[in-house]
Order: sequence, then C-alpha cells, then structure tokens
Amino acid sequence: MDRRKFLCDTTTLGIGAMTLPFLKPPDFFKEMRMGVVVHSYASRWQSTVKSQKYPGFSNAIELIEHCHQIGAGGVQTVVKDWTADFAKKVRDKREKLGMYLEGSIAVPGKAEDVAKFEQEVINAKEAGAQILRTVTSGGRRYEIFHSPEAVHEFKKNAMASLQLAEPVLRKHKVKLAIENHKDWRAGELVSALQQLKSEWIGVTLDFGNSISLMEDPMEVVEKLVPYIFSTHIKDMGVEEYPDGFLLSEVPLGKGFLDLQKIIALCRQHNPSVTFNLEMITRDPLEIPCLKNEYWAVFDGVPAKDLVRTLRMVKQNKYKSPLPRVSHFSAEDRLAVEEKNILECFRYSRDKLEFK
Repeated sequence: MDRRKFLCDTTTLGIGAMTLPFLKPPDFFKEMRMGVVVHSYASRWQSTVKSQKYPGFSNAIELIEHCHQIGAGGVQTVVKDWTADFAKKVRDKREKLGMYLEGSIAVPGKAEDVAKFEQEVINAKEAGAQILRTVTSGGRRYEIFHSPEAVHEFKKNAMASLQLAEPVLRKHKVKLAIENHKDWRAGELVSALQQLKSEWIGVTLDFGNSISLMEDPMEVVEKLVPYIFSTHIKDMGVEEYPDGFLLSEVPLGKGFLDLQKIIALCRQHNPSVTFNLEMITRDPLEIPCLKNEYWAVFDGVPAKDLVRTLRMVKQNKYKSPLPRVSHFSAEDRLAVEEKNILECFRYSRDKLEFK
C-alpha cells in the first residue's frame, strides 16, 4: 500500500463516515446498531503511543465514549480488576449514552479463583452487562498444543473451569458466552455445552475464527447458532502460502463471508443477539495446514475438510495481497485501525441494515 495514498484515504473516510447519510433500515431492525469488541482497537487499547489524533483508551469509559462517537450501539470489553465504584461509573456513562455493555472475562482455573470470578461477575452486572464473553484456552490450538494428549487435557481443564463458573452465573443470572477461538472445533464446543446442560452458558459466535481449523464457516454457524448469546461480526480474506494459507480480518464486505445470511441465521435463533465488530488490524495469520505439526492436535478430522478448505482458499483468494501493517509506524497503524473500523460501520449501515 502506498503510504501517502493510505493517509489521504484515511482522512477522507474519517470525515465521510461521520457525515454521509446512510440507507434507512427496515423498521424491525431500525433500533439495532453494531457494537465494538475491544480487540478491534488492539493498537489503541491502553496504548502508550503519544498520538494527538488517536489517543489511547486507558479504560472502558474512554472506549465507550469513542465508540458512541462513531455510531456504535455498545461495546464488549474486559472487566478484569474493576472496582465497584468504577462499575457504577461505567453504568452511568453507558446509560447516559444509550449503549449496551457486554463483558469479557476469564473463567476460574481452580476453586481458589471462584471468589475473584464472582466479584468480576458482580461488577460487570452492576455496570449493566448481562452477557460475558470468555475463551477457554490461551491461544490457537495448532500453536500452543503439540499432541492429542495436550488437547485432551485442555478440554478436561476447560470443562472443570466452566463447571466452577456455572453456579456463580446461575446465582447472579448472568450469561457466559464461550467464543470459538481457534481452539474448539464447532462439534467439540457443542458437545461441551450439551454436557454442561446450563441455560447460563452458551456461545459467542465468531464468524471467521474456525476457518483456521479446517471448518466451513457456514457449517460452523449452523452448528453453533442454537446456543448463541453474542457474536463477533467480521469478514475474512484468505491467501495461499507454501505451508497452507493466510487468514486475515478485512473490512466488512471485502472478504468472502456471506454476512447477510449469517446475520439472518443469528437473528432467527436469537432475535435480541448483539453483533460486535471484531476488525483486528494486523498482519495475516499463518495457518500451516500442510505441515505435519499442525495435524498433531487433530484427531479424526477427515482429509476432505482439508481439501475443501484449500479449495475455498483458492476460489476466494483476496483480490490483492492481504493487508500488512507491521512495517507502518505506530501512528500509521493507529490510523489504519480507525480507518478499517469506520469503513466497517459505513458498510453495516449501507448493506447490512444496521442503524
């Protein structure tokens, strides 16, 4: 990308996204606005970069204020280490601005962690969160595990953590939404939910993550929507590379996901579900599915899933090389991050019937 052209485009879009009229959505969805996942602002969240144009967000209140300015309906953000007083300030701010709040929380790893988990649930609920997104692993399955035994141990520990969390969720009537976070394949996550048998534990459906596990994105949606509490709405770009393929979040409408169909299925199963934008601006992720090490953590995945995925990558190759940002200055990374988010909001209003 030409740096001068990029900065010019950024400035133009930043103004246009705040002033251009958008198409009026149907009455049924006229009050719905897309929210923002804190990870969309991976560069700006608690940033130490001295930027006058893109100052860092030091806490949830600053994130909420900015997201309101760009037209978001709510935020999904971390609730770790909140005090009761700060939770009340978050509630006051989001109520004043008319925004929803969802939390992001870690589940207790052992019994001694339950008290801290419960306090975080209490503080999040005080701030107005009824849904808390979580993940049950520390990273991507094919990067952090190296054997079937390690994956089995992960699943066992995850179930133990969720079983510790469930009584707290039930007591406080707050829902926990497990993300398909490049760890569980969809069928595995469904099996875990069926074992738990709790109305308080469901899914944060990420539209694109499971491609990295050789899963068809629409099949993942169809399997997980019956359990849906929240979503990470995103579009995905793909590109071949020698060890497999590259996978990247791209602005809505520029990837190959059928966003309208996915959104319709989500609303069909949960009419009140929120759609939280997770537009992570970063270099593409390498999915090394042609290396033996990748397959060491998958048991029983048929070869046809690999063939189908590689065919999908070839058929949907991004029209130009996937965007890279690691070579940009810190200021330019902040700029392209904001540009991408504003572009997603413009598309959501023009094409996806959000307010």
